[in-house]
Amino acid sequence: MCDNCKPTSFPDNLPSLHIMKYLFLAAATLLTAYSCRTHKSTISTLVWAEEFNNNGAPDPQKWDYAIGTGNNGWGNAESQYYTNRPENVTVSDGTLKIKALKEPYNGSEYTSARLLTKGKFAFKYGKIEVRAKLPSGGGTWPAIWMLGNNISSVGWPACGEIDIMEHKGNEPGKIHGTLHYPGHSGAHGNTNTTMISNASTEFHKYTVDWTAGTIRFYIDDELFHTVSNSSAIPFNQEFYVLLNLAMGGHFGGKIDPAFSSAVFEIDYVRVYRN
Repeated sequence: MCDNCKPTSFPDNLPSLHIMKYLFLAAATLLTAYSCRTHKSTISTLVWAEEFNNNGAPDPQKWDYAIGTGNNGWGNAESQYYTNRPENVTVSDGTLKIKALKEPYNGSEYTSARLLTKGKFAFKYGKIEVRAKLPSGGGTWPAIWMLGNNISSVGWPACGEIDIMEHKGNEPGKIHGTLHYPGHSGAHGNTNTTMISNASTEFHKYTVDWTAGTIRFYIDDELFHTVSNSSAIPFNQEFYVLLNLAMGGHFGGKIDPAFSSAVFEIDYVRVYRN
């Protein structure tokens, strides 16, 4: 049996809460084993995963935080102050919960959280899947995205940005998938959208399949945006992962005066390579 086909082992005292996640991983192992016998060139190997199975703060071996308001509201005139407080970010009942609150905090009117794997995990090419339930409320702006690992040396947008999922609470159910890079950044990103009817009431799987030739965006395995990749654009290097819930800003728009709180809930993040 090849290394990719080794069976998954399970804890003796597996909490019932997490059984479905482990069953998924077992099924993925069986599918990989089948691929080994039939189409070895198409094997996808799970290389990094965060299942959010341990209650409390997110795993510090996997996640860091952006703190504060950044430059001009993180470059987008956003209204929140990002913290690492349990009031804004916690893991419970098998999911990560990023919570935006209307509250005065260090000069801002809202708080939330922004997690990132910079310095802890990055990858070049592969498939990233994130199962999430989006917040509701005018002005909410949840995002699942990636930035080029060389951002500190070349800056943005030269580093490249892959927005796996963005959603405006002011446009419920409209999902954006976007690439930002020189010549196509900010309001001019290479983008497309699709509609789903229950983005804030049910979990959906948001996926990017990224190769040297193509970058494809999916929701629940349905393709909605395709971009040709080449050496002319900065998507041929390692990228790290970010999860955040912003408020307002150029993209999020006007915040509902009645807004008090909203939760961006993430079930898992999984990265595969062929």
